[in-house]
Amino acid sequence: MAELPPAKIASNRIQPPDILGGLADNRAGATFATDPLIPAQSALDFRPVLLVIGILTAILGVTMMAPAIMDAALGNIAWRSFAVASLVTTSFGLGLWLATRGTVRGLGTRQAFLMTVSAWLALATFGALPIYFSGVVPSFTDAFFESMSGLTTTGATVITNLDSTPPGILFWRAILQWLGGLGIIVMAVAILPMLQIGGMQIFKAEAFDSTDAILPRVTQISGAMTMIYITLTVMCAFAYSVAGMGAADALFHAMTTVATGGFSTKDASLAYFDSALIDTICIVFMLAGSLPFLLWVQAFQGRMKPMLTDQQVRGFFGILLLFILAIWGYETIRGVHPGLEGLRYGAFNVISIMTGTGYANDDYGSWGQFSIALFFVITFIGGCAGSTSCGMKVFRIQVLFMDLRQHLNRLAFPHGIFIRRFNGRPIPTSVSLSVMAFFFLYLLSFAILAVLLSLTGMSTLAAMSGAATSLSNVGPGLGEIIGPAGNFQPLSDTAKWLLILGMLVGRLEFFTMLVLILPRFWRS
Repeated sequence: MAELPPAKIASNRIQPPDILGGLADNRAGATFATDPLIPAQSALDFRPVLLVIGILTAILGVTMMAPAIMDAALGNIAWRSFAVASLVTTSFGLGLWLATRGTVRGLGTRQAFLMTVSAWLALATFGALPIYFSGVVPSFTDAFFESMSGLTTTGATVITNLDSTPPGILFWRAILQWLGGLGIIVMAVAILPMLQIGGMQIFKAEAFDSTDAILPRVTQISGAMTMIYITLTVMCAFAYSVAGMGAADALFHAMTTVATGGFSTKDASLAYFDSALIDTICIVFMLAGSLPFLLWVQAFQGRMKPMLTDQQVRGFFGILLLFILAIWGYETIRGVHPGLEGLRYGAFNVISIMTGTGYANDDYGSWGQFSIALFFVITFIGGCAGSTSCGMKVFRIQVLFMDLRQHLNRLAFPHGIFIRRFNGRPIPTSVSLSVMAFFFLYLLSFAILAVLLSLTGMSTLAAMSGAATSLSNVGPGLGEIIGPAGNFQPLSDTAKWLLILGMLVGRLEFFTMLVLILPRFWRS
């Protein structure tokens, strides 16, 4: 990929910390920052945050007219819900934009933290309006749950009887996941590496050549990734239609497949179509959405070698192969699905859960205890960093194992020198520390959320799998209620809000939200 030009930096901007987490040089004369995540800065300027939220909200409002037009053309009165929601959302977004345009020169580190969380909350709130106005769910809690599940590409749903739901609502759910998947790519590639979130700074050099002025760099790379994202979606929709899906089903499923979101137009998910060809197409594009999009940019430029040799990609496929063979062997021994049929069902569901898509072509929760345990473990792993997928990400698991191997080698050979490398480059100590902190927060959040969900009356299995699936943005959990054959509608409002929080925290990689509760973040 061509080298990106350096962004223009305002002369009075504070230099953020370098990739190793060093101290920032405060050009305004304040003391040195001791926290690498929050360098000493001037008073927090909210105008860049409001400007970005205004633009994104206005775009979301205009997008609502697409399902409105679809419903109006089909004579469905649900178009009125989208029209009203579009008017409210667009007006709010344009108001923010008009109030802040011309006053913003860049987006600094603290603004990026605040903008990331605020934008996701604002878009989920306004995205819930047409769902709530349409009456397909009984409360705003359910509408917000569905909207947050869509934008975070979780795929958990509270809408019952999808087969008879107005097509505009089904289209809107697909749009939410498609836009959320694109936003996640930009966030993972452009923002999180700059903010040194969870070890993501290891990918900074692959996207940018500086750590300052985040916003210009987002605009520089978003065009190429958006075109690739659109291309994959069109290819997937065409393949689905050739395989026998109707035009609307093909488009909606293509949008949620490439986004690794998992919203389906059918209560039975892809099991409704009962087609090996459709399952195969879905597998191909779930995998495509789970690979780093910067590598896709290089591949579309004719450079396939990085995609084939990337350490994270090879680890991703290696882990998938291991779990697919394990579940296939188990299916064969148990007689659940014999022969190649077992490979089809095993591969599809393993890939769907590990990539965080959440489609199902069978109730794998009924295959036996080993299947339940295996899919529970897979829920945590996720795909590659810089993709639409979710979970811990493969690179973090690789870094953890490299740290463990280095520690064991040092115990055996105290005077030896052991260098950890990722894609041929030494791994900075800051990356290992960030990954270990992320891993600790992940497990701590899972434990707390599982306990809180159990207090709402959920069974132990449902509470644990619900916590795991929301934090990992997978979708279906385990058990009769929230399993692949179930639905989240029967849960209490308290449980739904806890799951909403889990979706948001997991999607924003934990630190992005937690840093906002530090009093020091808000000080000048």
